[in-house]
Amino acid sequence: MSYWLMKSEPDAFGLDDLAACPDRTEPWDGVRNYQARNMMRDAMRPGDRILFYHSNCAVPGVVGIAEVASEAYPDSTAFDPEAKYFDPKSDPEKPRWYLVEVRYVRHLKRTVSLAELKAHADGALAGFPLVRNGNRLSVMPVTPDQWEFILDLESEADS
Repeated sequence: MSYWLMKSEPDAFGLDDLAACPDRTEPWDGVRNYQARNMMRDAMRPGDRILFYHSNCAVPGVVGIAEVASEAYPDSTAFDPEAKYFDPKSDPEKPRWYLVEVRYVRHLKRTVSLAELKAHADGALAGFPLVRNGNRLSVMPVTPDQWEFILDLESEADS
C-alpha cells in the first residue's frame, strides 16, 4: 500500500462533499499538472490511503482520510468543450489527463493545520513535499513514517 496527500479547496469540493457522494466515492478529475497526473496514472492503486487536505481556506490542513478506489483512467472532462477542465489538445484516442476515483474513509478528529505540519519541517516531516516552500502540487506522495506521524498529530492538541 502507498500513501498520498490530495489537496482540494473546500468551497469547490471538500471532504463533506466526498462523504455525501453516492457510495462515498467520486472521480478526482481536473488535475492538469503532469507530475500529479503521472503519480495518479502510474503509481496509485486501489486501496492506497489518502490524506485529504483542504487548501485555500481559513485554516488549511489535513481534514480526513480517503482511499484510492479505482485504477487510473482517462479524465473525460478534458474532452468536453463545456467542461471546466476542457483541454483542446487532449484526444480520447491518446488521452493526456487521467484520474482516479477516491472514496471517503473518515474525518480526522480535528484539522492538522499546515502551520502545525510546517513546525515539524526540520524533524519528522523533513522532506515532506507539502512543507517545502513553493510546493503547489495537488497530489503528492507520503511516506509510511510521515503518514503515521501526521495521524499521531490528530490526537494532540493544536500548538
